[in-house]
Parts: sequence; C-alpha cells; structure tokens
Amino acid sequence: MIPELGKYAGAVLSSYGVSLALLAVIVWISLRRSARVKTALEEIEKRRKSDG
Repeated sequence: MIPELGKYAGAVLSSYGVSLALLAVIVWISLRRSARVKTALEEIEKRRKSDG
C-alpha cells in the first residue's frame, strides 16, 4: 500500500509532515479566534439586553 519513494522519501515525508503541522496550526488558530469572537458577541448581547 505504501509507494516506494526511493531517494525522494525524505523530501516527500518531510513535506507531508510540514503540511500536516501547518493544517494543525490553522485549525488551532481558527478555534481560538472562534472562542474569542463568541465571548465578544456574548458581551455585546449582554450590554444590549441591559440597555433595554
């Protein structure tokens, strides 16, 4: 199932590793930003309700 990469194995596998790491960072940043925006929106809604 695993293809024979020959002399390019190091380059291909490191490229896969870097790509997976970058995807993980993008997902982490997105989740962190989502939590921050959710908190900010909840604060805005609280102020809106208290203002009338």
